Amino acid sequence: MAAKKLRECYSKSLIDEVHRWGCLKQTGVSLKYMMEFGSRPSERNLLISAQFLHKELPIRIARRAMELENLPYGLSEKPAVLKVRDWYFDSYRDLRAFPDIKYSTDEKDFTEMIKAIKVRHNNVVPMMALGVQQLKKGMKQKIVYEDLDEIHQFLDRFYMSRIGIRMLIGQHVELHNPNPPPHCVGYIHTRMSPVEVARNASEDARSICLREYGSAPDINIYGDPSFTFPYVPTHLHLMVFELVKNSLRAVQERFMDSDKVSPSIRIIVADGIEDVTIKVSDEGGGIPRSGLPKIFTYLYSTAKNPLDENSDLGTADNVTMAGYGYGLPISRLYARYFGGDLQIISMEGYGTDAYLHLSRLGDSQEPLP
Repeated sequence: MAAKKLRECYSKSLIDEVHRWGCLKQTGVSLKYMMEFGSRPSERNLLISAQFLHKELPIRIARRAMELENLPYGLSEKPAVLKVRDWYFDSYRDLRAFPDIKYSTDEKDFTEMIKAIKVRHNNVVPMMALGVQQLKKGMKQKIVYEDLDEIHQFLDRFYMSRIGIRMLIGQHVELHNPNPPPHCVGYIHTRMSPVEVARNASEDARSICLREYGSAPDINIYGDPSFTFPYVPTHLHLMVFELVKNSLRAVQERFMDSDKVSPSIRIIVADGIEDVTIKVSDEGGGIPRSGLPKIFTYLYSTAKNPLDENSDLGTADNVTMAGYGYGLPISRLYARYFGGDLQIISMEGYGTDAYLHLSRLGDSQEPLP
């Protein structure tokens, strides 16, 4: 059915071309390479970067467009998923219709186009979450979500690929900034202080907790604020924000009706040879062992999707990436994108420790699902 609808929207030659390009080999880049290449954003380098993206982005986008057509359990036919599929097909068509990039003027026009593509895809995560909700509504209540492993694996690949596409576009666009902040190469901060980013992310999470509950536990951060290493601050902010937000909620709800003072949340930043590790510890009561496998799934969340109340999908275009329970699995993908990882260790009846590992070396290639 999804394929039939696809033929109604797009020509057979475009669909065939997407299938051909989706089989081509993707080319990964490392954080180190992005940093070294972008440190000299000359006209020639911007041209080389645009030529690379002109060839690479259609391959990555075609791969995802193909997968969106062939999802199990009828997920491909859900209205929200059809909308996402159309965004991918439209972006593929825009990229392929753009002529060869030979001159600086071509490069500037191309940069404007990929900027627009990035905006078009802003709400892919909540829209896919809505598609999954539409699927769950039509399923029997007793279905075991672990049985839907195929969908979990697809969403992991899909969101990991999206992180890569947005990183490549964002990096290229940001290299055009005539006044970059000190020590910044595109999205990458060559001297990022993890303690400082953790502090900012914690303050943001705490202000949300204060707004929702009227009070919030204290947060103590341990680590050397002068320690820096190259990383993408927006990625780290997103991950720490998510972990701290979860800890604040757990502690707040556990101690809400108690006479005791809420125990503070502790963030420890450790600087190792291979990894920088950030531990977020709380005394929010922990997670039962039976619940641990579910915390990294996309189909388990009971949180509310901001798109849910909006039956008209077209009017829901100003949504952010918060509030529908995808924070942990997506944070783990952000960590893994540059060779790190995220682990959750829980002690039921006491609290939870989250270990966020960030690769210090920056030379691991992007994972290319």
